[in-house]
Amino acid sequence: MPVLQLLLGILPLTWLPTSRAHHSHPLWGAPHPHRTPRCYSAEELPDGQPPPHLLARSARWEQALPVALVSSLEAEGHRRQPQGALAGPQCPVLRPEEVLTADTHQRSISPWRYRIDTDESRYPQKLAFAECLCRGCISTRTGQETAALNSVRLHQSLLVLRRRPCSPDGAEATSPGAFAFHTEFIRVPVGCTCVLPRSAP
Repeated sequence: MPVLQLLLGILPLTWLPTSRAHHSHPLWGAPHPHRTPRCYSAEELPDGQPPPHLLARSARWEQALPVALVSSLEAEGHRRQPQGALAGPQCPVLRPEEVLTADTHQRSISPWRYRIDTDESRYPQKLAFAECLCRGCISTRTGQETAALNSVRLHQSLLVLRRRPCSPDGAEATSPGAFAFHTEFIRVPVGCTCVLPRSAP
């Protein structure tokens, strides 16, 4: 098995912390350092989705938390629809009696919620992104927000497929519905934590 194919099968299963997103080589039929990525015609791509063999070779995205959470977030959104749209982030009051049954993101002193980020040129197209609910952090004494600490997001890198227009015949002008697929690392916010402020409050 070529080394590049082996790496493409392993990398998505391990999230690698990184300070910046970066790009890797595109996916192609037979890896070669000087070969251009394969351009798939509209007939080869039902609904613009990546070919099954690329998905099978690349990763099991359902094992990644940002992917696994999407279905439950969508179901929660459908239940909430009769009550109106989701309100903007609001820093909650932490009550001791609620801590026992709350999830980690709800009982954290830097609580967060998840929203669905959609990008049609990316696969997976939908990912769960964390949003901090407080600018400060919640005091363990009062249960209310304090500016003595700041809430910041925590990121992990995730390998995705990026769809880009191309031309099957190699012409400079792209063809409608034709795409090449490249691998790309993106930074996904997965939670929030408390840090000391850079300046005094």
